[in-house]
Amino acid sequence: MTEATRNAAPSNETEKAPEEEFEAYVRDLGWDSWIGRAAWAVGISLALYHIWINTFGRLDTLWLTAIHFAGFGFLCALRYPLMRAKTPLGEKLILTFDIAFGAVAAISTILLINAQGAIYARGVRLGMYEYILSIIVIASAIELTRRATGWIIPILIVVGLTYVSWWGPSAPGVFRFAGLSVDTLLFRSVFSDEGMFGSIALISATYVYLFILFGAFLVRSGAGEFIIELARAVAGRFVGGPGFVSVIASGLTGSISGSAVANTVSTGVITIPLMKKAGFPPRFAAAVESAASTGGMIMPPIMGAGAFVMATYTQISYLEIVAVSFLPAVVYYLSVGFFVRITAKRLNLTSRDLEAPTAMEVIRRGGASFLIPIGMLIGMLIAGFTPTYAACFAILACIVSSWLTPKPMGPRAVFEALALGSINMIMTAVLLVSVGLVVNVIAMTGVGNTFSLMITTWAGNSLIIALILIAFASLVLGMGLPVTAAYIVLATLSAPALHLLIQNNALIDVIVAGQVPEQARMIFMLADPNAVAALAAPMSRDAANALVAAAPPELLSQVYPQALDPLTIKLALLSAHMIIFWLSLDSNVTPPVCLTAFAAAAIAKTSPMRTGLESWKVAKGLYLMPVLFAYTSFLGGPWIDVMHVFFIAILGVYALGSAIEGHMEAPINWPLRIFLFAAGVALLWPNNTLVEVIGGIGVIGVIIWNIRLDRKIQRERAAARAVPA
Repeated sequence: MTEATRNAAPSNETEKAPEEEFEAYVRDLGWDSWIGRAAWAVGISLALYHIWINTFGRLDTLWLTAIHFAGFGFLCALRYPLMRAKTPLGEKLILTFDIAFGAVAAISTILLINAQGAIYARGVRLGMYEYILSIIVIASAIELTRRATGWIIPILIVVGLTYVSWWGPSAPGVFRFAGLSVDTLLFRSVFSDEGMFGSIALISATYVYLFILFGAFLVRSGAGEFIIELARAVAGRFVGGPGFVSVIASGLTGSISGSAVANTVSTGVITIPLMKKAGFPPRFAAAVESAASTGGMIMPPIMGAGAFVMATYTQISYLEIVAVSFLPAVVYYLSVGFFVRITAKRLNLTSRDLEAPTAMEVIRRGGASFLIPIGMLIGMLIAGFTPTYAACFAILACIVSSWLTPKPMGPRAVFEALALGSINMIMTAVLLVSVGLVVNVIAMTGVGNTFSLMITTWAGNSLIIALILIAFASLVLGMGLPVTAAYIVLATLSAPALHLLIQNNALIDVIVAGQVPEQARMIFMLADPNAVAALAAPMSRDAANALVAAAPPELLSQVYPQALDPLTIKLALLSAHMIIFWLSLDSNVTPPVCLTAFAAAAIAKTSPMRTGLESWKVAKGLYLMPVLFAYTSFLGGPWIDVMHVFFIAILGVYALGSAIEGHMEAPINWPLRIFLFAAGVALLWPNNTLVEVIGGIGVIGVIIWNIRLDRKIQRERAAARAVPA
């Protein structure tokens, strides 16, 4: 297996059957050699072990996460070589080193975990043997992460570890930390709940891995082809249909793939040429695919790995997170679809996919391979089964349902799906285990609380300024981190501050309405004796802001349970994490480093940076929805309030998209563009009901007028075509 082939990207130049795709992938990885087949066997063994442990086995979390890292650390050493070699001898030497390095990392991990009994017997002290093993394991995690994801996380790990044990006592101001001994640092880095083999690694070894395996089985059973054909059946015959095919197919595929870049590459090779053939500009076609693939990470039922991490952080059930995420994801995809429709009308594209099959034809041919497993997964989740248990049985459903299609899965196909799932999991597994080192430092030192206080101070208790600061931080972090890692780091650092600001906003609403309970008023009295009388009646928003800003955080923590109902408090926590997760996606489509846009640009043969700018425009919903999460009950209020926000959001994103493009069904002039932009802001920005109603009526009025104008233009064009030359 040569170094060049180990770095090769999967080939997608021609459409292949699932079994041909897998064989081509194995060849491109160079895993058709003896060492590659050995790695293939390791991947299958890892998959079977995780399925067994998560379904019927006895779950020892420390051993599970250690074996998880040991196996994927070995595979990572083979998949991502130390460096590029220029000669055959260099390739052999690097391959030999990589095999040895991966084996040492894996064996050291198992030996270290096996030594935990001796460590505790000595009163939680490391001997020289465990000391050396700990250094090897941590150094291996840093190096493997560097190979798989680049320098950002390794640098954060090194800075964090040296801060705890070396330069923390000399750090300035609030960042000064007394420091810990190296012995204590190594122990906590490996064995604590926040460390390498703690809660985040457990998420990787359970939810994330099993759902990536589930996605691999769906792809291998032919579900990917079904998704593309279903999208063609649903949207292919509309004006601009190929663009809608891209939006629908990428949304469905992205949810199960867990990777925006993989989604772009797998569906883009089909949808981007279709869009170009229909007359869409190549750069716009690539931008639509990039934006739609990015949205797969927020599309239920799987949402990549984000929903699982969020469920662990917030202690809100995975099923509830998925349920409240559906309507915001729909709004996002509608916003991308609006750009497709507007562009098709602006360019007068009338070509349609007249050869698109009907939905029933597609479902008869291969719908079982997708609908039955997804249906079983959702059904088991609703019935109360754990996500891991549901995922395992959904994998079994993939195999069984494939026998109802023309491409039944036999033993070979099952093993290929297991191997493919492990291949797709390598980077994520190594990354999530290594991120535990960063999270552990944050937990040990209290840097997270310090950072949250800094955000609150810089924002001046302004929620919108806090959103802007977090959006900027997510963009910077996202340039070097995958979405899940960026979310974990940002959530650890900034979620407490954002949660506090959202709760304060809800508390201010209660104060303004004069509905503060007596017990809460008495607590406020500890900070301001005059507050009791003032809180007995409604007050201005400025006064309420000043009162909350003056109250110490420890006092407010006692006020929240008294003044706010439990649903509001939970909604504030969920909103904070959902905002951070959505903003963590923006680096996929925002220059200067936007990997999905670059991948789409390579397929469309367009300028990467200009494609990134186009993607940033098309994916505007990523920035608009967090504002609604912060200021409304879109994520969990009464159903009538949720539906109200849903329809208002649809109108608002359409108005803003039309204002940006200068077109609806027909062209719109500059005065109307300015009006639509203002109306869109009025709908999406927190304000009073009167402004919202005026904005909504105005947008609907412009839409009706514009549709009539379009019909008039179409009649004139038809009449012109009927006149003989």
